[in-house]
Amino acid sequence: MSSNNDAQGEQLALIRESVRKAKAKAPRAKPRTWRGAELAKELPVARVLVDKGPVHLDKLWDYAVPAELDEEARPGVRVRVRFGAGTRNVRDGRREGGGLLDGFVVERVDESEYRGPLAAIAQVLSPEPVLGPQLLGLCRAVADRYAGSLADVLQLAVPPRHARIEAEPAPALLPPPAAPEAGSWERYPTGRAYLEALARGDSPRAVWTALPGPHWAEELARAAAAALASRRGALIVVPDGRAAARVDAALTGLLGEGRHVLLTADTGPEERYRRWLAVSRGAVRAVVGTRAAMFAPVRDLGFAAIWDDGDSSHSEQHAPQPHAREVLLLRAAQEKAAFLLGAFGCTVEAAQLVRTGWALPLAADRERIRAAAPLVRTVGDGDLARDEAARAARLPSLAWRAAREGLQHGPVLVQVPRRGYVPRLACERCREPARCGHCAGPLEARGDDGVLHCGWCGAEARDWHCPECGGARLRAQVVGAHRTAEELGRAFPAVPVRTSGRDHVLDTVPGTPALVVATPGAEPVAEGGYAAALLLDGWALLNLPDLRAGEEALRRWLAASALVRGQAAGGQVVVVAEPTLRPVQALVRWDPAGHAVRELAEREELGFPPVSRMASVSGTEEAVADFLALAELPEGADVLGPVPVPAAVAGRPRRPGDAPVGERWERALVRVRPGQGAALAAALKTAQAVRLTRREGAPVRLRMDPPDIG
Repeated sequence: MSSNNDAQGEQLALIRESVRKAKAKAPRAKPRTWRGAELAKELPVARVLVDKGPVHLDKLWDYAVPAELDEEARPGVRVRVRFGAGTRNVRDGRREGGGLLDGFVVERVDESEYRGPLAAIAQVLSPEPVLGPQLLGLCRAVADRYAGSLADVLQLAVPPRHARIEAEPAPALLPPPAAPEAGSWERYPTGRAYLEALARGDSPRAVWTALPGPHWAEELARAAAAALASRRGALIVVPDGRAAARVDAALTGLLGEGRHVLLTADTGPEERYRRWLAVSRGAVRAVVGTRAAMFAPVRDLGFAAIWDDGDSSHSEQHAPQPHAREVLLLRAAQEKAAFLLGAFGCTVEAAQLVRTGWALPLAADRERIRAAAPLVRTVGDGDLARDEAARAARLPSLAWRAAREGLQHGPVLVQVPRRGYVPRLACERCREPARCGHCAGPLEARGDDGVLHCGWCGAEARDWHCPECGGARLRAQVVGAHRTAEELGRAFPAVPVRTSGRDHVLDTVPGTPALVVATPGAEPVAEGGYAAALLLDGWALLNLPDLRAGEEALRRWLAASALVRGQAAGGQVVVVAEPTLRPVQALVRWDPAGHAVRELAEREELGFPPVSRMASVSGTEEAVADFLALAELPEGADVLGPVPVPAAVAGRPRRPGDAPVGERWERALVRVRPGQGAALAAALKTAQAVRLTRREGAPVRLRMDPPDIG
């Protein structure tokens, strides 16, 4: 028995020794080091984009590919690499040490241009190629346009990994659907032709001024279905989850389940990654979503659309803060896809696309517009001064009568600017905005001394008088939605009052009589449409401290008025604003495109975006001055300011660009001529990289194409 036990022990020892020697001959994957491991025989160098955000590290880094990872380390996959080891930690010809960071393999090459020792890829996190060539090219273009780093853009474009989701099989790709009928696109003279061009595989580009009413979601769905019928992909980006749900329902009703996915924040990280992965694998060719969907890797993209591009929700809040409209324009150009920019209103950027000929207008004729739009009536300041009813329940007589008549047939919408709005100063007598005589910027009162300063160039404006009427008194105040609801409840005690705003947003309301008080952007959809709408405190929207105040006010009014029944069905809108102002006249005529064309002409005369390109530089006084002195700006660049940035209030949420609590920041605007935007972005990015490399001075915050330039 003892001899048998000894023999078995010797055999086990021999087996252990042979296994140990086999392991020593073929080193296995070691996340810390690959010392002594054999490299891949073909293309042994991987160019890796390291997930490190600062712009001075915005480059590809070369890593050695161990033979064991040769099959998995393909372009597009996620990997983990050692970064920051320096050149001192070298053993057996390999660089070691440094911290582990995630990254993406961009390409494999025969040899590296770097002649020093290379670190090896530590680990392939997933064999799933999530970064394809088209998505990489798009992210590179976005980073260059917005003076940001590629790693920052990829954090917006590629969602976090969920290993369990990657193990699931992709759904089967359904055959392309038949080309859809034109449906309500027949209301537009060129609507049917646009759908037919999509179905043929062409790439028409259009700026679409949508008719008021609930049909826009179905019309977007039909355009996407036409692109799918041509065996191409479709992408629709909308400003919020409510709009996405409407387009999602329209596509499901038109095509059924399985042909598209909905990408919004409400779906949760795992489900969102499951849907994104189905798009990346080519199993689904249509996407509807909010701004994060602008990077969705749709295969064979043939149609890219954005709805209501003037909505601030389309502007990304994380670096480098791209706008969905610009990203989709880049995609349409790079992938030769059709493009559709639609809204009830029209931004100056949309008007510029039409003026340059890049896109064609797609709109209904005037007779169709008059039939679909409600009757719009105005109440000016002169009417308010003579109207006793305006002092009770905040409603002038005309608005009170419109509400009373509307409540006999259905719900009535009351739009009230949020109390948190801080309008710019305007003449109390004629409501003309108070502007700087030097640069036409908005005037503001910063301190208790009563002295006005320009919000753009910082110049003082003492003894200001209105150039229109000679008045010297200014106005700036807003009454909130909750107080308005209370006052309306007292004026109409027998009618239910519902509110929709930041704290609680209603999606829909019944078609029964009720007063619905909502802040701009939170208006619920009424079954059968509203019988009437009251747009109160219009001057507050018009006097917002922003270059886009008139455009934004008109966009908000059109969005609310589009929910009202047409004039033929008795729908009417009362706007409390000076009737002679351009945005008010555009609302009365329902002519957003004409308003945008005139705004664009003024921007061109003044040299403001979108005719020019602009960037903002924010930080401490010393940091901004140092940055501007370091940056090699393009010839002819114009620097406005710097001017003080409003101090952050403790306890309130900070927005991107706000100064830290307790710090005094300034902001300068840099403006360049058309065609110099790329040079400006490159110059600012280079200056930022130099400052970060030197590690000198306080940081500055850059933003290309800032949406709020005062």
